[in-house]
Amino acid sequence: MAWLANNWRAFVEIAILGVGIYYGLRFLRGTRGAPVLTGLLLVLLVLTFLTLALDLAVMRQLLRNFFAFFAVAVIVIFQPEVRRMLAELGSLPFFVSAREKRENIEVLIKTAERLADVRIGLLVAIEQSIQLQEVVESGIVVDCEATPEMLETIFFPNNAIHDGGVILRGNRIANAACIFPLTTRQDLGTSLGTRHRAAIGLTEETDAVVVVVSEETGAISYAYKGQLIRNVTLEELRSFLTSVIVRPPPSRSVLDWFRSFLRRDASSDAVESLHGKPN
Repeated sequence: MAWLANNWRAFVEIAILGVGIYYGLRFLRGTRGAPVLTGLLLVLLVLTFLTLALDLAVMRQLLRNFFAFFAVAVIVIFQPEVRRMLAELGSLPFFVSAREKRENIEVLIKTAERLADVRIGLLVAIEQSIQLQEVVESGIVVDCEATPEMLETIFFPNNAIHDGGVILRGNRIANAACIFPLTTRQDLGTSLGTRHRAAIGLTEETDAVVVVVSEETGAISYAYKGQLIRNVTLEELRSFLTSVIVRPPPSRSVLDWFRSFLRRDASSDAVESLHGKPN
């Protein structure tokens, strides 16, 4: 016990480094920087093995100098990934003002109003504390500012990416043409369309808010925590989005975001009763 008491700082340091490396690799997984990281680590392992096995003094000195500047090399090589991580940190509720959140809501309100008038389908998920990359089955990276004009362009009929859903992350369109998971509930009625079933399915597994416009009727609906509210007015939609996004419940905090950023596998178990109507 005395040895453990004298060396507990070493265990803390090892734990911090292990967790940091593990989740750093998870963050890079699936990005363009992942193959670069794999190749870099492979080269370093081979060079280190040869240096130790053959006792190469010059290579040992070069490797020692390289590791001294490794942090700078990581920033340069993985600049896009570092920028994306910092952008996600900047989009936390802790950093984003209420005015910016209201502006983002108005973008979605205007888009829903315009598409409802001409009966063009809309399926938009607003990402919150649970990230959606591992939930959706596919999608095209867009990464542009969210504006009514851009969203209308994406969902315009015959557009190559108009099928599927869009993921909004803060004030940006992250992905388009995403396949949301359909709900498996059997009590919804056959008249409920695929778009609405996808909205329910995604909100059953995440804390996202999904806004839907029916291409059949032009009706506006929203889904949250497995519950679908249909045929809402623009004011009702604005009021709901404001209550969830601008004034979130106390349980949604920076700590919640950080936990979901590390795990990326949390899910919501909220299920509510629905009444099927034409899509």
